[in-house]
Amino acid sequence: MKADLLHLERLQNYDGGFEYWRRDEDSEPFVTMHVMHALARAKVEGYAVNDNTISQGLSYLRDIENKCRAKGYGDYTTRTIAAYAVYVRNLLKDPDVAKAKELLPHFKVEKSPNLDAIAWLWPTLAQHAKDSTELKELRRFVLNRATETADKAQFSGSYGEGDGQYLLLHSSQRTDAMLLGALLIDEPKNALNSKLVRGLLAQRKKGRWNNTQENIWVLLALQSYFRAYESQTPNFLASLWLDNTFLGEEKFEGYSNKEGQLHVPMAKVPEDNADLIVQKQGAGRLYYRIGMQYAPKSLRLPAENRGFLVERSYKGLDNEADVKQLENGDWEVKAGAKVEVTLTMVAPERRYHVALVDQLPAGLEPLNPALQGTPPTSHGGEVEQGRGRGWWYWWHWYEHENLRDERVEAFASLLYPGVYTYTYTALATTPGEYVLPPLKAEEMYSPEVYGRTATGRFVVK
Repeated sequence: MKADLLHLERLQNYDGGFEYWRRDEDSEPFVTMHVMHALARAKVEGYAVNDNTISQGLSYLRDIENKCRAKGYGDYTTRTIAAYAVYVRNLLKDPDVAKAKELLPHFKVEKSPNLDAIAWLWPTLAQHAKDSTELKELRRFVLNRATETADKAQFSGSYGEGDGQYLLLHSSQRTDAMLLGALLIDEPKNALNSKLVRGLLAQRKKGRWNNTQENIWVLLALQSYFRAYESQTPNFLASLWLDNTFLGEEKFEGYSNKEGQLHVPMAKVPEDNADLIVQKQGAGRLYYRIGMQYAPKSLRLPAENRGFLVERSYKGLDNEADVKQLENGDWEVKAGAKVEVTLTMVAPERRYHVALVDQLPAGLEPLNPALQGTPPTSHGGEVEQGRGRGWWYWWHWYEHENLRDERVEAFASLLYPGVYTYTYTALATTPGEYVLPPLKAEEMYSPEVYGRTATGRFVVK
């Protein structure tokens, strides 16, 4: 750390700014922001940072808008970098409440809000203008843009212009992390904090996020969350009661990934109202989840949308007349016919660890093109994207798929808001009248977030 700090000090230009690689080149506003942010974080954590380096850097940050305009940045990008400067200056004990209030209206736009910039302005107002109208409006504006599921939360926003998104290294995960960090300063006991953390943790792949920017901001937010919620080393006894009936307990000592599970048969649950009591005795934070597994009494289930909208359709491949849908929604297929099955899934917001599972009715069997001897079939779920003029590329939205005798599955660790399709070919093998199970999409580790089609009948004749 000492060597790095000394190296950065030597790279500072006479105007207080920094360039990408060397000294005595034109300072870059956004690079300067990153370096000053790093120096501010080091100073906050108690490292010795050269006072002259900080002083010169602050002088550059106070004039950041003129520096950006000299580089030819547009007004929107310039203001966004200025918001970042307000954030870093606040870390360095140089708050500028007036500038935060001046910039806020430019980003608090209903159709395309710049939530990153708002997250940078938020701590200054939260710490130095606690009772201001601007802070109250900011808080309301941001929290109204949080979308929640049973255990996770995220925000929806954009930069509103292409050069800003490219230059400022925007991503949805980074935005969530930045807003979490600001919310922890303003409202450290807000129940949304834990949901935002779960959302960020769900986006990891192999223990990390998509790029260095996301890693930086997510880890900073998680550090703040840890200090606010988990600074006490766990040493507690968790107990569960159903009214006056003791169900069980589990001891937790030290930081770990330990989990305890307790299964209660439905026969033990009273038919009338009963209180389920979760009790903690000792230091530390207890996380818990309560769920219920059940089997429906009826084989005729309505469609459900609890986070996903899904649809399924069948079409005759060799002859469209081989497949028809009846007035009540049931399907009738000619024995021996090839059937093209199209699955459609709509994710209104980001969804994590998604499974799309189509349980086939008996009498219908998928044709797996990976098996030798299978004729060419419709298969897969490609998303078409355009880049530039005259050329295109395609990619699969899913990362893994299974075609089994009785079901077809597709899996994705992260889905952004959008419409996704998956197509496969099946063969109507056995005449008869069968139950048509629902097509279902769900978050595998949060099964409360799901969607399914209605059940029905599938007739092969």
